[in-house]
Amino acid sequence: MARLMSHVERHRSERIGWLRAAVMGANDGIVSTASLVLGVAGAGAARNDVLVAGVAGLVAGAMSMAAGEYVSVSSQADTETADLARERHELATDDAHERSELTTIYVSRGLDPALAAQVADQLMAHDALGAHARDELGISDLQRARPVQAAFASAGTFAVGAAMPLLCAVLTPSSALAPAVTATSLLFLAVLGGLAARAGGAGAATGAVRVTFWGALAMAMTYAVGRLFGAVV
Repeated sequence: MARLMSHVERHRSERIGWLRAAVMGANDGIVSTASLVLGVAGAGAARNDVLVAGVAGLVAGAMSMAAGEYVSVSSQADTETADLARERHELATDDAHERSELTTIYVSRGLDPALAAQVADQLMAHDALGAHARDELGISDLQRARPVQAAFASAGTFAVGAAMPLLCAVLTPSSALAPAVTATSLLFLAVLGGLAARAGGAGAATGAVRVTFWGALAMAMTYAVGRLFGAVV
């Protein structure tokens, strides 16, 4: 029994939250910065102008990711706080109804009514608000919205991703800048997509192709726009 109780299973679904944020941030950083560098280079700008645009894109993108994630997750946190406050009030004013509500939830999940009522009684005796937050509202400590943490995580992963094509642009001669940034960025995207897919339990090749395709499309379109407007202007 002790051996069974000490066994803790780990599921890949537990990684979905941080994995999604990390992949999205790094992917956006690589694609947006590489596309910006290629677009400015395609317009015929000088090397220093290309690098300045790349650095500006890194800073602006990281701040945009942080602000967007903070606002989005803050809205989620506000909703969770309001729901918990309402649930706390309902528990204080109508305990019997809340107990019946929890029992109904467990019956719908397959327990017989008597056992469901017993489970509801025991869980509410232990932590009534926690039981309703988890089973009625779908809110748990692991999934609670954390705006500041989300903002820093998104900004950080974006900056790491953006630094890759930017570093390549710094180290590459002007004559080879566009092809070098393109090749290295696609390589970074393929590695990122493959690692993310493996971490999520999917095939690495599928993940690599999926991420690389959209990154290549974004870079090609931005470079084409740069060439077009560079020729016109």
